[in-house]
Amino acid sequence: MEATVNHVTAYYRERIQRISLFDPLYRLENKKLKDRRDRPIDFFGLGLVALLFFFENMLMRNKRIGTKELKQFLYILNQGEMDLSEDDFEKIAREIIQAFRPPSGKRNFRIFYNWETRQEEIVQCSILKASEFDPTTNTQYYVLDEQGLELVFATKEYFTEFQLSISQLVLRKQLEKGEFVGALRQIDEMRMDVQGLQDKIYRVKHEIQRNIISDETYERYKAIVEDIHLRLSRENEEFEELQTFVRETKERLGYEMQEDKERRAYELVLKIDHQLGEVHYDHRQLLEESIGLKITALLAAQESLYYVGIDAFNFNDQVTNRLLSIPLPLESSKTLVEPFLFLEQKQQWSPITVFAKQRIEKVENDETTTAFLEFLSEEQLKKDMETQQQNFKQVMAAVLEVMGNEKEVTIVQVVQHLKETPRQGMLTHRSFYDFWLILHQKAPVSLKRDKEQQVHVLDEALDLLKDKGTIIHVVEAEGFVKGSQRYTIRNLKIQLEGE
Repeated sequence: MEATVNHVTAYYRERIQRISLFDPLYRLENKKLKDRRDRPIDFFGLGLVALLFFFENMLMRNKRIGTKELKQFLYILNQGEMDLSEDDFEKIAREIIQAFRPPSGKRNFRIFYNWETRQEEIVQCSILKASEFDPTTNTQYYVLDEQGLELVFATKEYFTEFQLSISQLVLRKQLEKGEFVGALRQIDEMRMDVQGLQDKIYRVKHEIQRNIISDETYERYKAIVEDIHLRLSRENEEFEELQTFVRETKERLGYEMQEDKERRAYELVLKIDHQLGEVHYDHRQLLEESIGLKITALLAAQESLYYVGIDAFNFNDQVTNRLLSIPLPLESSKTLVEPFLFLEQKQQWSPITVFAKQRIEKVENDETTTAFLEFLSEEQLKKDMETQQQNFKQVMAAVLEVMGNEKEVTIVQVVQHLKETPRQGMLTHRSFYDFWLILHQKAPVSLKRDKEQQVHVLDEALDLLKDKGTIIHVVEAEGFVKGSQRYTIRNLKIQLEGE
């Protein structure tokens, strides 16, 4: 019985801490103010909406929210529900902010008797905190504090869908901190979560067999089954990582059993390993059931839906007899028959797919697509252009180093020079070879260009040659150049003409 009492009162302070987060909302609810039509003002609801307003602005990274902004939001939200003026909403906004952040500077607190420690204790919570201050308008801005975020999250139901995942995270933290007794209790809670998932899968299976009577319901249940399978797969991966962590902890403690405390910890880890394995086995059974649910139940429902449609539709009565018995115009006959004809099939491909990235290794669940490649955005094109311009500028700088005071140079000379310097990594980069190919394609190139001329990828590189000449020629030379194991290029010669 004593062990049961210890389990019941464990972490009593933390539970009171979470309950106290709602105290400011209940204090707002106790305010008995009315609007001009003598109707009570819903302070509790306005306080919760204000929290969500601060949370939404945090998501948008807007930290300049004060009394004025909250007043405007509540006034727009009201839309005539309460007979209040803008000044009234300003008073309400101030009341709400003061409830979440007392003007005295002290935090909200609750005094309680801790049944775990058998002492009277106090817990504090901070919902709002100051973020910025505008001295010109004497305005204080606020954002949600850490416990304010907890309060917002507590108002949304995460637990039915993600309770097991949350329990796995808590268990990992307990194991890392060495709280093995709490970890055993957490595993018991996880076992209950797995049983709840088992009941849900059983219920969904029977609902699929009973309720799928249309494509809409089929797609809805298909999404539910896929979501269950995906979540179980992720939880199974986390179970495997937890078991690996437990085994490593067990091996480590096995070498350190010198005192009774360490021996007791080792025994607890053995129990954790055993019980966690049982829960993981039950969960793995659910994963296999979800696979069967996805394959067997959905396919059977789809086939039954197909045959229901076949039985309900009589082609002879609804199409053939109508065409032969009723003289229809040609266009009407085409319209009647058109849904039963094949769609036009046309095989085509985009030349852009030649430049698509090739798969080096097979990716699981990869679906090969035959759609056209999407064009890059203007921002991405501009970024790629700037990167390539800098790459070509570095190549041209290396060319000028080899050229010196001469008027021509070949790729062979540039490659030999780079291999003798720390920049030989440039030869393994495709940009080095693209530079020569593009320059050869554009040659002859005039180095005197108008400022309004369209931006080109060679602009930065050609700017380095302004003092070398007026026209650049690129001609083919004898032989091939092997810059690296991956790239080989025809030998080319750059020639400068003019000053």
